[in-house]
Amino acid sequence: MRVLWRSAPARRDSNERDGYFHPPSPMKTPFFGRIPRSWIVLACVALISLSMRAPIVAVAPVLDTMQAELGFPPVVLGLLTSIPVLCFSLASPLAALAGRKFGAEFAITLTLLGVIAGVAVRSVGTPALVLLGTVVIGLAITVGNICVPLIIRRDVSPGRQGTAMGLYSAFLNVGAFLTSVVTAPLAELLGWRLALASVGILTIAAMVTWAFAFGTRRVFFPSRPEVPISALVAGQRGASWITTGLTIGFAGQAFSYYGVTTWLPSFLNDTLRMSATEAGAGSSIFQILAIVGALGVPILSKYWSPTAVTVTLGLFWATVPAGLLLAPSLWWLWSVLAGIAQGGGFTVIFSAIIRVATDMGMAARMSAVVQGVGYCVAALAPSVVGFVHGSTHSWTPPLLLLLGSVLAFMVCTTLAVRKVR
Repeated sequence: MRVLWRSAPARRDSNERDGYFHPPSPMKTPFFGRIPRSWIVLACVALISLSMRAPIVAVAPVLDTMQAELGFPPVVLGLLTSIPVLCFSLASPLAALAGRKFGAEFAITLTLLGVIAGVAVRSVGTPALVLLGTVVIGLAITVGNICVPLIIRRDVSPGRQGTAMGLYSAFLNVGAFLTSVVTAPLAELLGWRLALASVGILTIAAMVTWAFAFGTRRVFFPSRPEVPISALVAGQRGASWITTGLTIGFAGQAFSYYGVTTWLPSFLNDTLRMSATEAGAGSSIFQILAIVGALGVPILSKYWSPTAVTVTLGLFWATVPAGLLLAPSLWWLWSVLAGIAQGGGFTVIFSAIIRVATDMGMAARMSAVVQGVGYCVAALAPSVVGFVHGSTHSWTPPLLLLLGSVLAFMVCTTLAVRKVR
């Protein structure tokens, strides 16, 4: 193996030399001195993650105000939150191609600049520009969805990749939670346009840090595409089956997440007669506890097998549909457990991808397949769950549907991670 790699002229991932992983070298920029590269990458990942859900979540608290001023029909209002998810699905192959052709650093720059541009255009406020800005935001974040795990795979040592993925997942939820809390008060103080534009501040901070960390040449200019290592050495046996399992697992996770996020407040209102404010607060528990799951999975993984971790997450996830059916008064407990599970499930799936992939190109392709299919299924969740509830005039069939999607996540993800070395 070592002889083959030494004689091959192909480029390899920066930390893969002579067939073995070498620890990251310190970042060689005057600004950061000789801080270890992994630390700087983790800081960049955290800042970038804050910007990758906040622009989407920011719309929900000001939808009524936007409708009153712009005259949007309800269908268009729904598009403001569903367009980015559709972009995550439909544009994933193009995002993977951008990462391979232009280099991961430049692709992340496209993400950050695209979010800044989309937020600015959306905040101008005419109906057409609001929709255009939403599309730009969705496309930009799609590139980041694919390429941030690539940066983690390449620049973080294997022992810390799970922690890095957990940090990435956790800060996605932190950004979403903070934005959902502050957008409405900002809109009352500054107006909805400036409130939506304010999320760009996080992205600008991430862009500045990204440029200092990796240097303007690598960040603002495309790099040569890498020759995949998988062309020289065999990949992990059964990688296609692992990809299939992770794809079905992520589809089950994403369907469950968007179904619960959309309809949990309505369930609490109908079943327990909660007010809109109380139901919204109850739903926020499900969102914020994802941080615990995202950061807790890497810690558990040091002591438990991947199978044990995934099965535990699946059982936690199942408490929302099963618990709401059997003991709805304990909704807060089910929200806590399922919130932990949905944050941890994301970390498990994408940590598996970066461990299975033998090179950056393979990681991008696997991620594109998993996210492309998963987010396509996720985009259907609010409508499908709503249709089932409206057709049956009962919450039992929708909850059974969500239970089925959770079981798909648990079974398929467990079978996939068992095969990951």
